[in-house]
Amino acid sequence: MQTQTQPGAQAQAQTQGPIEFVERRGHTRDLVQRLLAERQDLLVAFCEVAGLEPYHPDKPVRSLLRKFCQLLVDYVAVVHFELCTRIADGGERRAGVRAVAEEVFPRLSAITDEVVEFNDRYEVLTPEKLAGGLSEDLSRIGETLAVRFELEDRLFAALLARS
Repeated sequence: MQTQTQPGAQAQAQTQGPIEFVERRGHTRDLVQRLLAERQDLLVAFCEVAGLEPYHPDKPVRSLLRKFCQLLVDYVAVVHFELCTRIADGGERRAGVRAVAEEVFPRLSAITDEVVEFNDRYEVLTPEKLAGGLSEDLSRIGETLAVRFELEDRLFAALLARS
């Protein structure tokens, strides 16, 4: 028994692939743009906290640090759950993206652990924490974020490449 295909159904099947491709690429481009905007907000918050040195209780350190930590954790979570997990779970077909991901994911994971540790350390800000290491910890997390952003930029470039 031979099945008849309708001309409209055949045309739809032929165009569904490219449309799906364009939609996936558009979603990826939108996600990268959103992450870059969130990264900018994160950097502004970092500069606001770092610009308060020397740190003491009469400055708005607590609220600015809380804001920075929240943006930091949110940003890292979005990268992890919306981008890295999608790629790791097989949602990315391009070999070039997968190769970059395999190279950068272990370091991104380690940096995520450092970010969570920083957030946990400063979740409750005491005068002792304020006087005993915030400046050094901010310097360290700033350097860590610079490395993370370089790794993410490599991944973003692979995701946005035409091939």
